[in-house]
Amino acid sequence: MIKRLRYKFIAASMFSLAVVLFFILGSVNFVSYQKVIRDADAVLTVLGENGGMFPKPHGEQQPVDGGGQGKPMNPSSPWEGPEEGKKRPEGRGLSPETPYESRFFSVLVDESGQVLQTDTGQIAAIDDQEAAEYALEVLKSGREKGFLGNYRYFRLDEETGSRVIFLDCSRSLSGFRMTLLASVALALVGLLSVLVLVLILSKRIIRPVVESYEKQRQFITDAGHELKTPLTIIGADTDLAEMECGENQWLTDIRRQTQRLTGLTNDLIYLSRMEEEGNQLQRIEFPLSDVAEEMAHSFLAPAKSQNKEFSIEIQPMLSYMGDEKAIRQLISILLDNALKYSPVGGKTAFSLEKQGRSLQLMVSNTTAEPMERDKLPHIFDRFYRADQSRNSQTGGYGLGLSIARGIVAAHKGKIWAESPDGTSLMIRVNLTV
Repeated sequence: MIKRLRYKFIAASMFSLAVVLFFILGSVNFVSYQKVIRDADAVLTVLGENGGMFPKPHGEQQPVDGGGQGKPMNPSSPWEGPEEGKKRPEGRGLSPETPYESRFFSVLVDESGQVLQTDTGQIAAIDDQEAAEYALEVLKSGREKGFLGNYRYFRLDEETGSRVIFLDCSRSLSGFRMTLLASVALALVGLLSVLVLVLILSKRIIRPVVESYEKQRQFITDAGHELKTPLTIIGADTDLAEMECGENQWLTDIRRQTQRLTGLTNDLIYLSRMEEEGNQLQRIEFPLSDVAEEMAHSFLAPAKSQNKEFSIEIQPMLSYMGDEKAIRQLISILLDNALKYSPVGGKTAFSLEKQGRSLQLMVSNTTAEPMERDKLPHIFDRFYRADQSRNSQTGGYGLGLSIARGIVAAHKGKIWAESPDGTSLMIRVNLTV
């Protein structure tokens, strides 16, 4: 139990850290990737608005006016359209060096898919044929914007056809990929480092819980052994008093309550020893079908005497490697619980079958009152009883199913409770072969 608690603490810590790192680094890389797209789209927008080329930069001379003296463009704008109708890229966050840094090409295709014009003068890695193939692939996809390899493209319609402009984003994408790989590597290193620290520090963190649990377990064991002697003496004295005074109601009540308290003490000691010893079971291979049939048939007479229907379905020739004594007690606890808490005239069922690599053991019974599904996970807790009035007529004290869970856990199995219709309780046990 302590090991499971420690492992759950480590798993929860690492999962929380992984989620936080994923959110932070994912957000950083997402913003970085969006910046690459925004910068590329800003350049492509300028190229699209100017027929697949940049407007002439500031400082270039306009045609000679009158006496042949060149007139500089408006110095307040970094770029100025060289021709009438060309749009300025002001307000797009582009620097005056962008035309010299950008590598791009464009292709004009008519409606029939015929390439009318290719412009690869601003890029060396692509020739006219490759440019035409890229453009036809984009037109075939039907998308207006996107990536084709390391090229960001933008398609726009013109009078003579569709123009596809490609911008080389290999440098920006390379930087983004390096940032992504670096962040993933740092995240893995960070997770590994935290894992080592948590493994070292988790023992100290859960030490108070371990000490409290050990003291509680030791108290139960010691108290159980200390109670055995007075209970034995009370039982013996009751027998002597009955021999002298004869049988009467008070002596019968003393004997009944003594037996009840003795059973409770033995169950507490058994549960404490099971948790203390863990997996130190006497594992042998035994015929589980025969054991289950023997244990189930021993409850036929009590079921009949209580006017309860009891059905048994056991797949023959099943064997299991485990502690036979513990498995017998498991079946006994489940069947006793089913008969004890089913109403008069109710139905109880027991089945055992093999499903794949697992043995499925099922015990079900009808209930006197509707089962609340939110209480199902708690029926395996110590001293928990569905009957909140804790009526002593049933004779239980809420440890049976807790012991059953301990037996199943010691065999590396699973046990859970279901209530398919709300009027019955079904307990399933899964034992891996």
